[in-house]
Amino acid sequence: MSWFDDSIMARKAVAKGKALTTHSITEASQGKYHYVYGAFVEPVLTVDPGAVVSAETHDAFEGAIKSETDKPSEILNFPYLNPQNGPIWVNGAEKGDCLAVYIESVVPRGPQPRGTTVIMPEFGGLVPTGDTAMLTAPLPERVKKLEITEEKGTVWNDRITLPYEPFIGTIGTAPEIEAISSLVPDYYGGNMDLPDVAPGAVIYLPVNTEGAYLYVGDCHAAQGDGELCGVAIEHPTVTTLRVDLIKGWTIKTPRLENEKFYMTIGSSRPMEDAARGAYRELIRWMAADFGFEEIDAYMLLTQCGRIRLGNMVDPKYTVGASVLKSISGIAR
Repeated sequence: MSWFDDSIMARKAVAKGKALTTHSITEASQGKYHYVYGAFVEPVLTVDPGAVVSAETHDAFEGAIKSETDKPSEILNFPYLNPQNGPIWVNGAEKGDCLAVYIESVVPRGPQPRGTTVIMPEFGGLVPTGDTAMLTAPLPERVKKLEITEEKGTVWNDRITLPYEPFIGTIGTAPEIEAISSLVPDYYGGNMDLPDVAPGAVIYLPVNTEGAYLYVGDCHAAQGDGELCGVAIEHPTVTTLRVDLIKGWTIKTPRLENEKFYMTIGSSRPMEDAARGAYRELIRWMAADFGFEEIDAYMLLTQCGRIRLGNMVDPKYTVGASVLKSISGIAR
């Protein structure tokens, strides 16, 4: 039996994590890609729990940066960055439920798949920005276009090739009444840029409105913790998700499960508030579902909890707090 057979998705979801139907969202069927998370546009697809959906995602620039001589500040139209596929309406989803999304695969697409990373003005972890105002001059703009293959990874230069470690930078459900830029991570998911949202993981997302309105995009071929300069190796993909629904499981913020650990995700500023939020939700999860008393879980995580920095560059920072399933009392 694989770990997935005993996952929360397999045990609690309507379709028990099984693949029942298949669907695709191509560039043509998507039509207009979205730059806002909200429930105020028509879904491009309606599915039942148990649907497997393959989506043709764009890179974070919707393909606008084509060569290393391009100047991002002259080409990009902020805030129209981070295009999203969807939304996907999930039948039966109601406020207070939870979407369970198993990430089956993230595959580069295009006849000669290439990735893009850039330096652009007022964006990044070590430069002045609109939120962190300084008199320091911006760094010179720079573009790197990089060859990507699943087998070999990303060719950085003649000496360095990075392994292909794809993940979904932005995924989430619609807020109940807000319409929020796809650049922002928050309680509904969004632009978390957390490398653990990768093939083989299940991400659990709160349902805030009928139908859930699932969005996905912004896939990365590689990224270090924090996404330091602000731009990972952005690339267009075919991303395949298995979408299920857990009725009545109300969660405050996204959660994640893979073979090795359980994780809760917090997005906020300052960064320590993102970490506090993530750890608080992990403690509450351990108390609600694993038989812990809250203070005991607090003390235990002080000894064995782990923190993963997703991004330190977006409008809100994202942190994942996790505990290994191998810890006694956590594994089922």
